[in-house]
Amino acid sequence: MESQTSTLSTQRAEEDNQYLLVAALDNARNVSTMLKAVHFKDTATVFASPMGLKVTVEDAKCAQANAFVQEAIFHEYSIKEDQLAFKINLTVLLECLTIFGGSAGPGANTSLKMCYAGYGCPLILMLEEDGVLTDCSLKTLEPDEVLDFDFCSDNVVNKIIMKSECLKEVFNELDTTSEVLQILMSPDQPFLQFSTFGNAGSTHSSFPKDSEMVESFECTQTQTNRYKISLLKPSVKALALSTRISIRTDSRGFLSLQYMIRTEDGQICFVEYFCAPDEEVER
Repeated sequence: MESQTSTLSTQRAEEDNQYLLVAALDNARNVSTMLKAVHFKDTATVFASPMGLKVTVEDAKCAQANAFVQEAIFHEYSIKEDQLAFKINLTVLLECLTIFGGSAGPGANTSLKMCYAGYGCPLILMLEEDGVLTDCSLKTLEPDEVLDFDFCSDNVVNKIIMKSECLKEVFNELDTTSEVLQILMSPDQPFLQFSTFGNAGSTHSSFPKDSEMVESFECTQTQTNRYKISLLKPSVKALALSTRISIRTDSRGFLSLQYMIRTEDGQICFVEYFCAPDEEVER
């Protein structure tokens, strides 16, 4: 039995050796949850590095979502290059990851192994649940050049970290007849304010800096910017899964929403959402 096991492990190692990327984990939901948080377009660009995977989805060159799945999430993670990149159909990828559909009951986990051999090669998924094995081969495409929002910490003017639950209420109650969401961040009152301007008039939701919902408040100047609600709506998927949110604006009024999401295994992952301002409002 020992020699047979040794032969199998040697054979598996030889098979894995043909791939530039091999990533495996016991619970595929830890990956599918993160991908669902950025699934608002059919295609995504996957970047793999020794740090883990970054999955980027863009909309109209004005908004970008990045899901970060750290190397620590996987029990096996091997990459032979500094960075690999490919474009993939995110809708199909999610269908494959949820192929078992939890049919074996809520306690069942689907284990996942992902393999990629390099440029022009498919992404191979090997899924197993309760002894049932399924292999999927997904076509990969040459990655598009993704937008660089040039959002660096040196240019951040205002930053607020909050519990997500209060933002969920704000977004759930947005006036859908308003085309824009106005965000005011200021070292002075009203500190943080969300406003819409719809058919029934304007609405305002404010949070004082000493609110129990606000965990960190670092605002250096008053900024009022408007963002298209149609561009912000996709980020609600990540908001719904998150426990904390970091709201940052830079000197150009670009918005960064960083969502902290806890996986079923208790690991921390992040989704970051960038949005360009629709217009700047003069004070």
